[in-house]
Amino acid sequence: MLVNMNEILHYAKLRNYAIGSFNIYSYETIKGVLDSAKLQNTPVILAFGEKYLKNMDFELVHGLVKTLSTDIEVPVVLHLDHCSNLGNVYKAIKAGFTSVMYDGSSLPYVQNVANTLKVVEVAHSCNVSVEAELGSLAAGVNSYEGNLIDEEVYTNPLQAKDFVQKTGVNVLAVSIGTVHGMYKGVPNIRLDILKKIAQQVDIPLALHGGSGTPEDVIRNCIQNGICKVNVNTEVSSYTVDKMKELLNEETRYHLSQISLMQITYVKEVVCKYMKLFK
Repeated sequence: MLVNMNEILHYAKLRNYAIGSFNIYSYETIKGVLDSAKLQNTPVILAFGEKYLKNMDFELVHGLVKTLSTDIEVPVVLHLDHCSNLGNVYKAIKAGFTSVMYDGSSLPYVQNVANTLKVVEVAHSCNVSVEAELGSLAAGVNSYEGNLIDEEVYTNPLQAKDFVQKTGVNVLAVSIGTVHGMYKGVPNIRLDILKKIAQQVDIPLALHGGSGTPEDVIRNCIQNGICKVNVNTEVSSYTVDKMKELLNEETRYHLSQISLMQITYVKEVVCKYMKLFK
């Protein structure tokens, strides 16, 4: 059943666990993530970014998710991820997405507040939850969400409080040292900053850049306010690597078999993270 993020992150915050947000951009990724949710009996967020509009449009994504989730009893969120185009945000809402992320983190603070407020007003009138971001993540290895020129800018706790009060967003993505993609070296996750943000902000916090983050660090983040963890690169990299191994075998596979194997590989990574977040 499709719900907005409020309906699942509220309980995650109360009970100190997190919900996984996994990027989708094909039938195989959608099927793999939803099968994992059913197998683990846990709510899930399916995140579709505007960068993937070349793969499928908003209406097709919504249609596939709605059809494939009909027999799944756990809550499912269809979320627009990292969208800086206001027009695309409104298109996603119109298409049936239950949650949207407007990302104005690269804009001057005042403009980010103003644009986010516009999104909140439209989204909330349609019972759609809104995520926004303060600060920015650097780009790691194999990053597809970020850009090579991206630099780490930590979220300011006091500014986070002001932003939430002025915009009324439901979820705030914070920057505390994670990266888009895989880490180039040993990650330096600033739990001290996260704790200060959690003291100032009383809404669920999101951690982007979950791929490759040490498990003990993720657990500590969850205990200190993180209720949503984004994972993308590891699912992609793992599946691509497994496909390379498969296609190097002497066996000549049919394309239909390869599609099923992709679903299996997606599930292996997604299920691993779902167990970690509980």
